[in-house]
Amino acid sequence: MSHADVIGHRYPEGTYTIAPWEDRVLRDAIGAPPARGDEAHPIWGYIAAQGGIGTDIAGIVAPVDASPEDGTMIASVDVEYAQPLRVGVEYRASGEIVAIERKHGRRTGPFDLFTFRIDLTAPSGERAVRMTAVWVLPRRDADA
Repeated sequence: MSHADVIGHRYPEGTYTIAPWEDRVLRDAIGAPPARGDEAHPIWGYIAAQGGIGTDIAGIVAPVDASPEDGTMIASVDVEYAQPLRVGVEYRASGEIVAIERKHGRRTGPFDLFTFRIDLTAPSGERAVRMTAVWVLPRRDADA
């Protein structure tokens, strides 16, 4: 089954604000140094993007007929920063499906490489972060 028709599918928009206490707890949990000013830890580029988009993981993969219960796995994540994220700032999250490609593993059988991206936009209207993720979607019942 081809999912080429979902390329460009837009996810519902949402927002995310990193609370100062959340950044402190995260830094403490991973042993990171204290923040400099109001700059959030860089890992928020992934957390805020994924948490800010207006849907959950099931909603992210639903347009390509998949579900988290299928054994969805993260293959790669690339986070590009145009500016540092700041605590206490509300970012708008918007995202879309970028690609889906059928593959076949000798031992794993058919699977799709599913690529989507989420942008976090600052109140100024400038993009702060672009998070691009590639997930492996097992397709056990698909034709090879």
